[in-house]
Amino acid sequence: MSHPCVHARSDPGKPALIVAETGETISFAELDQRSNRAANLFRAHGLRPGDTIALFCENSPQFYDMAWGAQRSGLFFVCISTKLTAPEVGYILADSGAKLVVASAGLASVAEHVALELERFAVGGVIPGWQDWDAAVADMPADPIPDERAGIDMLYSSGTTGRPKGVRVALPADPDIEATTVLEMLARGLYGLCPDSIYLSPAPLYHAAPLRWSMTVQRLGGTVVMMEHFEPEAALAAIERYRITASQWVPTHFVRLLKLDPTARARHDLSSLKVAIHAAAPCPVPVKQAMIDWWGPVLFEYYAGSEGNGLTTIASTEWLAHRGSVGKAAYGVLHVCGENGVEVASGEEGLIYFEGGGAFEYHNDPEKTAEARNAFGWSTLGDIGRIDADGYLYLTDRKSFMIISGGVNIYPQEIENRLITHPRVADVAVIGAPDAEMGERVVAVVQPVDMREAGPELAAELIAWCRAELSGVKTPRQIDFTAELPRHATGKLYKRLLRDHYWGETGSRIV
Repeated sequence: MSHPCVHARSDPGKPALIVAETGETISFAELDQRSNRAANLFRAHGLRPGDTIALFCENSPQFYDMAWGAQRSGLFFVCISTKLTAPEVGYILADSGAKLVVASAGLASVAEHVALELERFAVGGVIPGWQDWDAAVADMPADPIPDERAGIDMLYSSGTTGRPKGVRVALPADPDIEATTVLEMLARGLYGLCPDSIYLSPAPLYHAAPLRWSMTVQRLGGTVVMMEHFEPEAALAAIERYRITASQWVPTHFVRLLKLDPTARARHDLSSLKVAIHAAAPCPVPVKQAMIDWWGPVLFEYYAGSEGNGLTTIASTEWLAHRGSVGKAAYGVLHVCGENGVEVASGEEGLIYFEGGGAFEYHNDPEKTAEARNAFGWSTLGDIGRIDADGYLYLTDRKSFMIISGGVNIYPQEIENRLITHPRVADVAVIGAPDAEMGERVVAVVQPVDMREAGPELAAELIAWCRAELSGVKTPRQIDFTAELPRHATGKLYKRLLRDHYWGETGSRIV
C-alpha cells in the first residue's frame, strides 16, 4: 500500500516536492492537506466519482494538489497541453465532458477565450470572470473526504497526426486510493525507485510520462524535484544541487544538453545520478551513444504510450549490445504483423502490437478504438518496427509518417537521425511533400543552430551529409529552414502541421 497520505503519517516533514528553480519545498504532510482541500472543493462543486475535471496549467506545486485531489476523489483528470489554442482547449474540454477546469493565470490569453460553460478556476493569479483557486481551496477542510475512491488520469494524445484522442481506461477496480499500481511495481522492479529516490522531472506535467512517473515517485515516498521550465544547463545544475538520483528525459533534452558548450557540460557534478529514464520519441543512436559516453551506463529507455497497452524496456548495457533497440517486452506480449494482419518472421518490419497489456479506448471514438486492435484483440499505437532473434524491438517510424516516393517506402526517422547529428542543426523534421513525378518527395525542414546560416550553402552541406550515409532515394530532395519547429514540449513533433503546409501550399519554400 502506498500513497502520499501514507508518508504524511509516517514521515510528515519529508519533502514530497521541491521546485528546482526556487527551492520551494512541499512536505508530504502539506501535500496531503493540500490535496484534501482540493478533494473537498471538488465535492463542494458537485463532482462525484466518475466525473471529469481538466487542468490547463503550467508546472507548479498546485498541479500536484489538483492531481492528487482528483485521484482521491474518484475523478478522471484531463491534463491539457499549455501550447494549445483556445479552440483546441475548448475541443478537449467538450470532448472529455469536463465539469470543472483549472487554468494557470499565465495562460489567461487563451483560457479567457474558451467558449464553454463550466466551473472555472484560475490558479496563481487572476483570469477575468474566473474563480480564484487559491482562495477557494483555502476555505476547504484539510481532512479527507468521507467517500474517498481512487481516480485516474485521462490524457489526450498530442495530436501529431490529427485531432487529439482522449485515452480512457476504467477507474481502478480497487477503489482504495492506497492500492499498489502497475507503474509502481515497474518503478521498483525496473529502476529501483524507492523512498530514498530524489527524482528530477524537467518536462511539462500535462504529459503522461512526467505526470505518472513523478506521482509514482511520491507514492513510493521519494522526493520529486520539478523544473518549471527546461533549460539544459539549469537541469545539470539541479542534478548537482539536489543530488538527483533518478530522472526522466526525452531525446530533444539530450540533443540540447549535448549541444551545450563543453565547459558548461563539465562544470556540474552529476555523480549522484544513477537512473536516467527516457522515452516519448525514438532516440538517434549517435545521440544516445554520446549520452552514455558522458553520463555512463545510467540510461534506461522504454517504449510505451499513454494508452498503457504495453511496455518494452532496455538498460544501457543491453543497448550497447543491441544499438538502436527500445528493448524487450516488460508488460504485455510483443508482436509485429504485416499488412495482411499475420505475424511476420523475426527481423521483418511490420505494425507493432501488444497482447495482454492494459485495456483502453479512445474517448468518443469507437472507430479509432476498433482500428487500434486486430482480429486477435492485440492493440497497436500505430508504430512500425521489427523484433530481432533475441526478442529486442527496433522502431522504424510511425506508419502515418511513411513517405512513398516512386513506389518506395521511406521512413523519415532514419533521415532525421542522420541530420540531427550535424553540428549546425538544432532540430529537424522530414516529411513527404507532393511531387508530380514521384508522388512524394523527401523534404527536410531544418531548424539551424544559427538562423543566419540558413541558405543554399548550408542546404548543400546537409544534403552531402545525408548522402555520405544514406541512399539516394532517402536523401532529401529539398531542404527548407525555419526558426522553430512545431514541437510539443515533450519532444513529439506536430508533423501534421508541416504536412498540411506543404500539401496546401506546394510552392512555399520557407515554413
